[in-house]
Amino acid sequence: MKTLFPPYAHPSPGLPLDNETWIVRDLPGERRTLHQSLGRIDLDWGSRSLADVLADVEAWRADGAEGLFLDRAPAGSGGVGPVALTVRLAARRGLHRVVLNPGVPTHPLYRDLGVRICTFEGPWSAYQSWDGEGVRPGDGHIVHGVPVALLTAARRLMGRRGAGFGLATDASPYPWVSAAASAGGAGSEGS
Repeated sequence: MKTLFPPYAHPSPGLPLDNETWIVRDLPGERRTLHQSLGRIDLDWGSRSLADVLADVEAWRADGAEGLFLDRAPAGSGGVGPVALTVRLAARRGLHRVVLNPGVPTHPLYRDLGVRICTFEGPWSAYQSWDGEGVRPGDGHIVHGVPVALLTAARRLMGRRGAGFGLATDASPYPWVSAAASAGGAGSEGS
């Protein structure tokens, strides 16, 4: 059985893209493809000012991104308010696809925001022994540092663990830089 999950990847000239792939872009104005894109906003674990985050939302709206990738998001209950405000403003600005990336399971209140959540981000060595406590089927998994020979196995493991989307890559420590490794999506055959 072939299972495909939409991967998230940094734009790269060598990255083969399909209709299910969403590109995560670091800066407005760097668009190199007409592919679906999410603008990356670094929440710095909730320590960035709300004014700066909202200015980033406006910049991505003006750039034409289809949604946002809220990276290094807080996971505890104290960060829900500012994240919820960011999500609401994004929706009002036409940025309806939002991915929240705390890289760990979140407080249950985040589930009420109606966004996709990445509940694992880390190295292959940690993912292999990860127990998945606190995650739900459909959550995202971002696994970096996977040996090239094990990329297909990593994607299959993501599928068995219920990942709804994600990225398995040989790059370390940030997965946004590998081109060939993210091709094909999590759980896909022949990648």
